[in-house]
Amino acid sequence: KKVPESVQKLKDRIAANDAKRAETKAEKEQYRVAAYQAALELSEKHLKDYVAQQVLEAENKQSATSTGDYYVPAEPKVILAIRIKGINRCPPKVRSVLKLFRLIQLHSAVLIKNNKATKNMLKLVEPWVTYGYPSRETIAKLVYKRGFLKINKARIPLYDNAQIEKELGAEKIVCAEDVITQLATCGPHFKKVNSLLWRFKLSSPKGGFTHKRTSYIQGGDWGNREGKINNLVLRMI
Repeated sequence: KKVPESVQKLKDRIAANDAKRAETKAEKEQYRVAAYQAALELSEKHLKDYVAQQVLEAENKQSATSTGDYYVPAEPKVILAIRIKGINRCPPKVRSVLKLFRLIQLHSAVLIKNNKATKNMLKLVEPWVTYGYPSRETIAKLVYKRGFLKINKARIPLYDNAQIEKELGAEKIVCAEDVITQLATCGPHFKKVNSLLWRFKLSSPKGGFTHKRTSYIQGGDWGNREGKINNLVLRMI
């Protein structure tokens, strides 16, 4: 039986669309595998650089100790600030500084460049925040476990390297490890990467806070806790 011309054309069109769809799917899969391999290589490279830096610092410290000198490590380039108090009795000036830091919610955390201006601003809001110097491992856990992107003012979960490549590909930042490296080392694209990330929303710390009305150096919670901030973040993730 002869098939009508219109039906035959419809079948041909469907077959062509199916073939095109299969080809596109294969291309996407090939690109995904290549991107994954590239991200894996970048991750290994960043890890080697980090380990080499840690080894060099340990050698410098050991060398200074053996010669009877003192080794003073470089000041950390990044500060992690966490808001630990609400808005009760919060003066307008303090509230505006907290807003500049994007610390507008209890237990929210942000990464800040360590310079004179930010230090002076942190002094103004010290009774409302605790801060310190995060390690690369802590930043990685924040990005992987609590990482969200701010795209068109919307909070979008970070689940694929393709999202990062789409937003930051022009700066040759194509995967999560590139983002972590920029944040941990305060790289040349720190500001753009940091503004793309939504502020980290943390939970209440396991075991609770000690005393929010007292500074950390007096046995409380607010203020500068330097490297001990990593222990607090682990309890809040």
